[in-house]
Amino acid sequence: MKRSTLWQRVGDFIVGKGFYIVLFLCVATMGASGYYLISAIDRADDPGQTVTGQAQVVVPDAQEPEVPPAVKSQTPPPVVSAKNTQPQPQPKPAAAPQRPVYTWPVKGEVISDFSLEVLAYDQTMGDWRTHSGVDIAAEAGTRVLAMGNGTVSRVYEDDLMGTTVVIDHGQGLVSRYHNLTQRPTVREGDQVVTGTVIGAVGDTAIVEVGRPSHLHLEVMLDERTVDPLDYLPEH
Repeated sequence: MKRSTLWQRVGDFIVGKGFYIVLFLCVATMGASGYYLISAIDRADDPGQTVTGQAQVVVPDAQEPEVPPAVKSQTPPPVVSAKNTQPQPQPKPAAAPQRPVYTWPVKGEVISDFSLEVLAYDQTMGDWRTHSGVDIAAEAGTRVLAMGNGTVSRVYEDDLMGTTVVIDHGQGLVSRYHNLTQRPTVREGDQVVTGTVIGAVGDTAIVEVGRPSHLHLEVMLDERTVDPLDYLPEH
């Protein structure tokens, strides 16, 4: 009976003083936690403090080759333009230069050929001599035509070959028309085309008055006398 009363008194004390006991335990716990926290900070600041734990050192594998960085090409990739995909117009081939067209100054028979290497007998002069052109038979007054396109470069009176018209056809080609009437139909500087009337057959060439009525035609290429028949079409 007495023992039960003793435990009852202890329980009442604990109940009455329980608040103070719990408060004490809390303060004690906080104090212990603060102590250990301060101790840990002091150890971290002390350089002589032994550091626990295992240190790990990573050593690179010496057998693995170092991969060099990729080298970029200095040549930029081709640029594909939408315009390049369209078919490009092909240039038209240059037109071939047209061959000059020549005509006979008068229509008639050649009564004296071109001859610079072989001497020919001259009926008027009564001797043998060269002939620098061709004599084409034609009645006096017959119209004389330009053998090709060109420019009248000279109109003059030759002491031996009479009234003369000279036409420059370009490219070094020149034609001379001798034994014309005294009044040609063209003047120096006139532009002519193939078939333009430049005068008429006359009898002004005193060195050829012994021959039948004719036109004396000469042709020069690059200042060299050539055969007029090389440029005139076949009859």
